Amino acid sequence: MSAPYKKVFWAAGFGWMFDAMDVALLSFIMVALRQEWGLTAQEAGLLGTGNLVGMAIGAIVGGYMADRIGRKPVFLLTLLLFGAASFASAFATGFFTMLLFRFLMGLGLGAELPVASTLVNEFAPAEKRGSTVVLLESFWAVGWIAAAVISYFIIPDYGWRVAVIIGALPIVYAWYARRTIPESPQFQQRSEQVPVQKLLTSHQRETIALWAVWFAIAFSYYGMFLWMPSVLVDKGFTMIKSFQYVLIMTLAQLPGYFAAAYLVENWGRKKTLASFLFMTAIMAFAFGQSSGTTELLVTGALLSFFNLGAWGALYAYTPENYPTPLRATGAGVASGIGRIGSIIAPYLVGYYSSLHYSYTFIFSIFTIVLFIGTAILLIYGKETRVASAARAN
Repeated sequence: MSAPYKKVFWAAGFGWMFDAMDVALLSFIMVALRQEWGLTAQEAGLLGTGNLVGMAIGAIVGGYMADRIGRKPVFLLTLLLFGAASFASAFATGFFTMLLFRFLMGLGLGAELPVASTLVNEFAPAEKRGSTVVLLESFWAVGWIAAAVISYFIIPDYGWRVAVIIGALPIVYAWYARRTIPESPQFQQRSEQVPVQKLLTSHQRETIALWAVWFAIAFSYYGMFLWMPSVLVDKGFTMIKSFQYVLIMTLAQLPGYFAAAYLVENWGRKKTLASFLFMTAIMAFAFGQSSGTTELLVTGALLSFFNLGAWGALYAYTPENYPTPLRATGAGVASGIGRIGSIIAPYLVGYYSSLHYSYTFIFSIFTIVLFIGTAILLIYGKETRVASAARAN
């Protein structure tokens, strides 16, 4: 592996990990905020929604700008915005200030993720391009695990503000590391700018498939995992015990990523993604019906395994559907469309929870959406493994 490739991969990976840690902390501190500020389930859901509105806007704008001014400057600016807003959120005085900071965090994070995956995709060797981007996405699981550990040991004794500060501080290192990475050679060698309209003309089938899958996976992930600790509390477990169980479930994310990293290169992007999406749907339904501790842990761990493996495959698959001049824009718009699902889902869970609908009903919604996304991918999606290995750099 070349030195620039390794530098880009680790700089993106560590930043991704710290970003995930801050996002994941919201799912844990929501339990504390509901108690401290007396938030309703719907207000707690709005905190997640505010963050995701920012991510939707950021993804579209960030991807577009990365195809116009370069991957590296957008990569740096997004992390700076995310880090500043994350640290400031530790000093939020109430629901509305926290909502504002979570929105700003979303802008930075939403812009960063498609740009980071595009940048790593363009530096990676062709024969390892898919697995490399999946492994990049695996840093997200490490961030979630770190958030679960911080929450379990810090929040009960020291409060949620200390946990948020600890989660935000490492972003300073990530920003420093990214300053030294080079610009993508493929961006520097581009010969033209492609109109955004080509997403729905020359690349219509790919775009339809990607938008559907992004919507389904973002809807299910943010609806399920942002509420996971709260779901366990509602099922009768204490706050500390729910944090412990979520940590155990989160550990299953890493083997999910590693399995996807192997399969995207040896079986294909489309098959891997469709299979992991389908199994996520099955496990979502099973988790919603679970009640006993063992059943919850097993179905929750399998849900983590397949859902995060699907995320890894999707990040590897998305940039490969578009040519270089349109790659970051295509990835960013797909991510932004997907975030519409992530905006709706947390609020929807809070709404149905406040009306005392069962979690069997709520998680059945995720199952149906995932089945639809899988079907559209199978009908409209194309396999990109061969094209990726053969494409000219």
